[in-house]
Order: sequence, then C-alpha cells, then structure tokens
Amino acid sequence: MPFTLFSKRSFLTLPISRRSFARLAASVAVIGTPTAPFAEQTAPALRVDDRRFPEGFLWGSATASYQVEGAVTEDGRGFSIWDTFSHRPGKTYNGDTGDVADDSYHRYKEDVAVMRAIGLKACRFSVAWPRIFPQGTGAPNQKGIDYYQRLVDELLRNGIQPFCTLYHWDLPQALEDKGGWQSRDTAEHFSHYAGFVTSKLSDRVKNFMTMNEIRSFTELGYGSGIHAPGLQLAAGQLAQVKHHAVLGHGLAVQAIRAVAPGVRVGLADNVEACTPAIEAPSYIAAAQLAMREENASYLTVMMEGRYTDLYLKRLGKDAPRFTAAELKAIGSPLDFVGLNIYTATYIHPSSNEAGYERIPNPNSFPHFMSPWLTVGPEALYWSPRLVQQLWNVKEMYITENGADSDDKPNHEGQVLDTDRIMYLRNYLGHLQRAVAEGIPVRGYFCWSLLDNYEWADGYEKRFGITYVDFKTQKRTLKLSGEFYKEVIARNAVV
Repeated sequence: MPFTLFSKRSFLTLPISRRSFARLAASVAVIGTPTAPFAEQTAPALRVDDRRFPEGFLWGSATASYQVEGAVTEDGRGFSIWDTFSHRPGKTYNGDTGDVADDSYHRYKEDVAVMRAIGLKACRFSVAWPRIFPQGTGAPNQKGIDYYQRLVDELLRNGIQPFCTLYHWDLPQALEDKGGWQSRDTAEHFSHYAGFVTSKLSDRVKNFMTMNEIRSFTELGYGSGIHAPGLQLAAGQLAQVKHHAVLGHGLAVQAIRAVAPGVRVGLADNVEACTPAIEAPSYIAAAQLAMREENASYLTVMMEGRYTDLYLKRLGKDAPRFTAAELKAIGSPLDFVGLNIYTATYIHPSSNEAGYERIPNPNSFPHFMSPWLTVGPEALYWSPRLVQQLWNVKEMYITENGADSDDKPNHEGQVLDTDRIMYLRNYLGHLQRAVAEGIPVRGYFCWSLLDNYEWADGYEKRFGITYVDFKTQKRTLKLSGEFYKEVIARNAVV
C-alpha cells in the first residue's frame, strides 16, 4: 500500500493562447503514437452505459509479504529493513510491527479460502527477499522457497491465478548495512534474487512483477525518512537511489527472461495519476505532458530507456550518474504494465516551460482516513488512457486500488463500510469506461484482501475488504467484500 506525495507548487491561472495550445499539441505528438484514435478502438461488444467488463476480465486482490505474513523469525528468514525500522521507538503508529501481522505464513490456506469465497480469479502476492536469501546474497533458504511453492499450489488448486511481485519493500537488512539502494551492487543482487525465485516458481507462476512502487520506497525511505530505512538524503543522493532502483528493475527483467523465457514480466508502478481537470483538448494535452514528466524518474525512463531533458535540467548538478548500457537495461521491454492508482493529480494547461501545472487540492477536498487518499475516481480512466497513448502499451492491469475506512464491527459483528463501496463503485465506473473504449486493461486487483500492517501507520489504517481482528486473527468479510463478490459474479459495476 503506497503513500502518495504531493508537492506544494503554486499554480497560475493563465489563459492559453492558440500558439500555446499548438505547442502543447505538437509536444504530445512526438511523445507517443497510439495505434489508432480512441474512437476507432472502441470495443463493439461493450458500451459505457451497460457497465459490463469484457469476457475474461481478471478480478483479483493484492497483498504484500511484510504486511500479511508475520513469522519474521521462523524457518530461516533473515531480517529486513522493516524489521529494523518498525522496532525503533517512534517510527510507527503505536510502535506497531509486522512481527505477526495477519499470520498468513501459517494461515495462507484460510486466506485462499476467503479469496475463493469472494470469487477471485487472481491473487497478487509478494515474495520476501530475506526469506529466500536471509543475507540478501549467498546460500538460498530452502524453507522459504518451500513456503511460496505451497502458497502457489494452494492458489492453483482453488482456481486462482498467481501474480508474483518480487520486491515489495522488504530489503534484507544485511544489504542495507552495505549501502542498500544507495549502492549499485544492490541492483545486481536484486537481479540475481529475481532470477533465482523465477527459476523456482515459473513452473507454476506465469506472471511476474519486478518491483512495487519504486517511487514510494525510494522517496519515503531515503528522502523523507518516514519509511524504512528512515534516511533523509540530499537531492543528488536521492536521485542516485532512484536510478539504482530502476536499474535493479531492468536487470531483473533480463534475469527473469534468461531463466524462464516463457513467463510474462511487468511491474507495479504508482504513477503520478495526472488527470485533466476538465475534459477538454487543452487540458488533455497538458495532462499527457504531465504524465510523462511527473513520472520521469520512474515509469517514463522504464518505458523509454531515457530520462527526459526537463528532468535532468531541473536536477542540474544533482542529476544521477548513468551509462548508456544502464539506460538500455532500464528500458528492457515489458509484457504488461501494472498501475497502482488511489488518487488523482489534477492538471491544467500553462504557458510555463513544462506546458502544464499541477492543481493543489483545497483543504475541503474529500479524502478517506488517510489524508493523502483524496477521492479522484477519474484517475482510473485517465491513467490507463494516457499510459497507452504515450507508450503504446498493449496490456495493463490495475495492480492496486482501494481505500481505508473507519471500520468498526456493529453489534452483530458486521462491518458495513459503505464509504469504501462508494469509492470502489465510482473508480470501477471510470475503469469500465476505459475498457469499453478499447484501452487494454485486462484485470483489476483490489487493495487489499485483508486488513493488514500498513507500514508506518501500523494497524490503525484498514484497507481490507475482509476485517481482521488482530487479537484473534479472525477474518470477517466486510460489506465491501460482498460488493466486490457481486461485481465479480456479474462482471460489471453494480
């Protein structure tokens, strides 16, 4: 589950001239060339107004190893940066740690049974690097391998397709002690780990994602320091950390293809979900410029194999050091792109150097329990659309989407989370518009199956469609879980 960072840039309300709009349109034209205008891509079997999704649309849920597994000292698992960070006083809400979390390491069969009861067709899970290589490198831990093989076998027995994320923030502490993502060596170590895990699971798993939310674990872990490992680096150092992370992604793609040519490789990226404030040509053109530039050090460089000129210009002396060979690896072709989308970043056109401005949300803007989780359902239409237009992506998944709620069981033990249902219904409505127009989104993974350990927010914030009593580990499907079950059964927004 990510935290979204918002800049507090001021914005200008400037009129846009015909000349400025022509410049915007010309800039968009050179960025990417979609295969055909959207009107020509509309899927004839679907209409926006019938609210159905295509036959075979993949409905799933997502979790992450440190957030659900627990058992942090069992069966040879090594320490991760989150084990270290969460045990430092004052770093997490109430001093909460992931020592037990949802105890899914022992209760995975129970959790798979919950998935089957909801009707899920897919499960996105992550592998804990320190369960496989307790020291980050060296001899692998067979018991860790055995666990994930058992988990995948249980999913397959229940007709649930596994999607494996190889890194969801739990870097082995032994590697952090050697520099972590500040060191280029970590990118190399990650590629070896990724290739090894793929070699052990590719007979069962056909879809792998290299990393989850590079923006989050670099900026929050090495920039603001509110996540593990809790560092606050200077701008140039942080830019180099980001570069090492995207390099690790690219090297991992190559390692996966080398050991298992038949599997499909992608990533899960929390794009800055640039959304036109008004659905009008000048705003759409500005949003497309923004989508590319606001994601310059993440999805853009991974899709294009180059940093944008404006990104490097803005960083100046703080720009990352890189080689042509590294950029080529970073831009290794992907089979699909996963998008983690929770909020919208609203954009309007500008006559400034970038051609757009971000619009800061007013204090009255609606949000969920987490102040950062503002409500912007249009993002689930515009992000896939703009990603497809910019980079001609052939296949996408919404790899995370969901909301935290003030979930409290009533006198009958029910959790009637109508606010989460409102959120999901509105976002899914915009996603249905996207697929009805032919935008190639093939599936949706709700965050999350279970209430779990929400990083620095500990157990205060609940994102699950299943309520977890953390004292007893009892699972209870929420009303939003029933809603999602109905969505899946009808293959439509309900």
